[in-house]
Amino acid sequence: MSLDAVLDPASVAVIGASDDPDKVGGRPLVHLARNGFAGRILPVNPTRTQVQGHVCFPDIASLPEVPEVALVIVPGESAVRAVEELAAAGTQVAVVIASGFSEVGPEGLLRERHMKAAAAAAGMRIIGPNSMGVCNFATGTVLTFTTAFIEVPPVDGPVAIVSQSGSMAVEPYMLLASEGIGIRQVHATGNDSDVSVGEMAVLAASDPSVELLLLYLESVKDVDSLAELGRVALERDLPVIALKAGRTPAGEAAAASHTGALAGEDRVVDAFLERHGIWRARDLGDLVRATALHLRPKRPKGNSVVIISNSGASCVQSADAAELWGLGVAPLAAETRAALDSVLPGFATSTNPVDLTAALIGNSRLFADVLPPLAADPAVHAIHLALPIAGQGYDVEAFAVDLAVVAEDIPVVVSCPMPERITAPFTAKGLPLFRTEVDAIAALGSYAGAWQRRLDARARGPMAVLVPRIGPTRMLDEAASMAFVATAGLPVVEHRLCRDVGEAVAAFHELGGARVVLKGCTAAASHKSELGIVRLELGSESEVADAYDQVMDALQKVDPAAPGVIVATMVRGRRELLLGARQDSVFGPVVVVGDGGTYVEAMPDVQLLLPPFTADEVRAALDALRIAPLLHGLRGESPMDLDSVARAAVRVGDLVADPDTGVVSVELNPLLVGDDGQGCRALDAVVHVADGDGPTSGGAA
Repeated sequence: MSLDAVLDPASVAVIGASDDPDKVGGRPLVHLARNGFAGRILPVNPTRTQVQGHVCFPDIASLPEVPEVALVIVPGESAVRAVEELAAAGTQVAVVIASGFSEVGPEGLLRERHMKAAAAAAGMRIIGPNSMGVCNFATGTVLTFTTAFIEVPPVDGPVAIVSQSGSMAVEPYMLLASEGIGIRQVHATGNDSDVSVGEMAVLAASDPSVELLLLYLESVKDVDSLAELGRVALERDLPVIALKAGRTPAGEAAAASHTGALAGEDRVVDAFLERHGIWRARDLGDLVRATALHLRPKRPKGNSVVIISNSGASCVQSADAAELWGLGVAPLAAETRAALDSVLPGFATSTNPVDLTAALIGNSRLFADVLPPLAADPAVHAIHLALPIAGQGYDVEAFAVDLAVVAEDIPVVVSCPMPERITAPFTAKGLPLFRTEVDAIAALGSYAGAWQRRLDARARGPMAVLVPRIGPTRMLDEAASMAFVATAGLPVVEHRLCRDVGEAVAAFHELGGARVVLKGCTAAASHKSELGIVRLELGSESEVADAYDQVMDALQKVDPAAPGVIVATMVRGRRELLLGARQDSVFGPVVVVGDGGTYVEAMPDVQLLLPPFTADEVRAALDALRIAPLLHGLRGESPMDLDSVARAAVRVGDLVADPDTGVVSVELNPLLVGDDGQGCRALDAVVHVADGDGPTSGGAA
């Protein structure tokens, strides 16, 4: 059944309505009246015949019509019975304010599941339970108990707020309303038992009057709706800013593999939002800070900013903040600098940042003189005016007029800590005003970053969400893992599986009689170094034989059923990388690429990719690593063969995304990469497959 009715219902029943406007059951009626709701209001309360001037009905069965939407405020089992009766009557949507469900424990969870099942059987949708409510101020449909909209009356505007938390729906509302920014929709979905926060966000994003959507997530259950939100937003060029609580990794994944530790839940959320063009805010301030910029019609042409100030300290603070937020401090063109030099006093600077110095107090026209050449410079994509000192002697009104003209073509922000009587000209012109330089630059950084993210996501095209494979798994031993990935077309080091000392010595000669590595082969442990079952740089028959005996003694303590040891060529390369993939229980397959070796968890430098992706996207991910300069060659070194790494990553993505392979996770660490043209190869592999799939042990490769 469609959710559209919840934004503009013809009729609303309030189950548990109260005549007291200060009670939870009374406030929704106050909100509906104050906000001009034009539909029919049907209060239900068995103890009253009238509620706040409306005829009140003793029960749902007594209602004169089937309400399109019902607000359920009665507690516990009474809420469940109300939902059952509403569903049977044909109500389209029930907004369940009542708490006491999954948020309180197992009994509440069973109650919630029963309620959801009853609604689903009749085709009715549930928002909640434990919901603060839903509000569309454009139609007066304000179905909530919060006092926020009484203390700060809503004004219809271009922003929608969708949250799983009631308080995190109200806080952005209060912050934006205090700045005079109108809000159109505010929804809090609570437990998301049926209608998810993603579904409500899609509903809000589909409103053509919404120009910015703010989203708060505590958990992610409905990945498909979030992907649909990304699609709708990209079609409309609608900025979506999401704040996701909880930036800690998933502990159980960290125990399984390096890949699991490095692709914890929070990093996957980052990758998913990025892939779908949704900007992730760092905190509540970041969620709302750039709102005024997002609501202006002009989009930035890039991410470089010119800083203008009458203070050298403000110039430095702004430049430092710009670097932290990924903004370039644009080098000015020669003709721009010449134009500045012609109007600035000799002790002022014509580089970026542009320090006007205290000369501005004696010549307010300086600002008007420098603005046109700066705005015309093609390297300048935004302007920050930092005025730590203003007031008497400064023509702030002229500054605002001049800056407003420029703001029609280029994003601008102003920072000024002075009293409102001084800064009022900027706000009167609708210019984004901040108290500090750092806040102003942070707003620009968030704004430019969100805009660039939408561009990147649109260029990649729509992405299908792949269903995660969840269930019992088993780990293949190294020989079986290496054979598996080799058969899949991934490059592996030449090696042999040896079951006795004679086979190990023979393998040494078959591999060229040069340096080899000998490792215990077991499916009982994925990390071998700390178990004492790895020997390196073996260069003779006797060294191989001694190592075999030592490793087998240690291996028997770990895995008495181990198939033997692996003897592999000791190869050299430029850099050890990590290439891995796993099935995330919510988001499906995730691929990790980055710096490798033993210490990857201690010094993580990786990027995440969601299949399917291209080799070009892998190259872009490699370029985002901290070690990227090393990969491209430094101080005369040749670049490494990153094309081979990109091809391998695409193949790993295909493996974990294809349900027919049975692959649940794969890790190639180290993946040794050589000079450009020399390729890469896996020196070790760990593969987990769905229980029942794949071999148990492999042979020579």
